[in-house]
Amino acid sequence: MTSRDAASIRLFRNDALEALTHVHPLVPLLLWGPVAAVLLWRALVRDGLSPLQLLPVAAAALLVWTFTEYALHRFVFHFPARSRAGKWLVFLFHGVHHEAPQDKTRLVMPPAGAIPIMALIWGLFGLLIPAPWMQPFLAFFIVGYLAYDYLHYATHHFPMRHPLLHRLKQHHMKHHFSGVPGRYGVSSPLWDILLRTTGR
Repeated sequence: MTSRDAASIRLFRNDALEALTHVHPLVPLLLWGPVAAVLLWRALVRDGLSPLQLLPVAAAALLVWTFTEYALHRFVFHFPARSRAGKWLVFLFHGVHHEAPQDKTRLVMPPAGAIPIMALIWGLFGLLIPAPWMQPFLAFFIVGYLAYDYLHYATHHFPMRHPLLHRLKQHHMKHHFSGVPGRYGVSSPLWDILLRTTGR
């Protein structure tokens, strides 16, 4: 690891804007954990759904999360922008992570970016998924997001010796350092395998 890898790149001259781009790794759990818990509590207590009824909802939501993660990473965070403004936005959202992959304050999504994205997702799910299933679906989607955030953090800062976790780490490190486009899944290589973006 070079000093450049560990250094934090300044994105804004304004200190308040710059502060919004840094986040302690516990923040997503503290922000989204209670939201997921309340949504699940409402599904179980207010709407009377049983844990057994929630199992297929959980499986579907986690699968949708893995695809969302893959699609955002591939098509948004690695968008081949041509304009100066477009290139700056891509760098702001993700390019900075590739320039300083060990920056501990930029490995999880800051609330300033996560809240508007989650609001859009809430609205979309509300249109597509009927009550009483939308709220538990969103809760498990959030669980998938949190798993992604912490797997991503661990991938960059922990050895991950368990064989499955070690494979995830290798998969993501090749995304960063192989020089070959691909390997967009972080919490799962499923869509890279299905859509043939494993970089081979």
